Amino acid sequence: METPKVHESEYRFCLIMWENEPETCSKLAALSKEQLGWSRTTTYTVIKRLEERGILKKEGSVVTALYSKEDVQISEINEVLEKKFDGSIPAFIAAFAKSKKLSEKDRKEIIKLLGE
Repeated sequence: METPKVHESEYRFCLIMWENEPETCSKLAALSKEQLGWSRTTTYTVIKRLEERGILKKEGSVVTALYSKEDVQISEINEVLEKKFDGSIPAFIAAFAKSKKLSEKDRKEIIKLLGE
């Protein structure tokens, strides 16, 4: 099953949801107000949109994710890889390595991951 697209503002909400789930809509609205400055109405609208697209489920007033943070991140990376790098992982890694100063620890960890 393909992971549905999660837009940037929805992703910020999902970060709160993933950290606190399962949680009630009212508690998520309070956390969204505190962390994102959102009104209660905005939070409920985002919950409704995410539920309609099958990204989360709401049973009564309790919200839980149907996709993990990792699922959504991988889907986003795959989209960028296809759109911007023609599906080329080496081109993606080269661009990433050129844009970020990698520490020796980061380099070793990346080499270890690539070896696996």
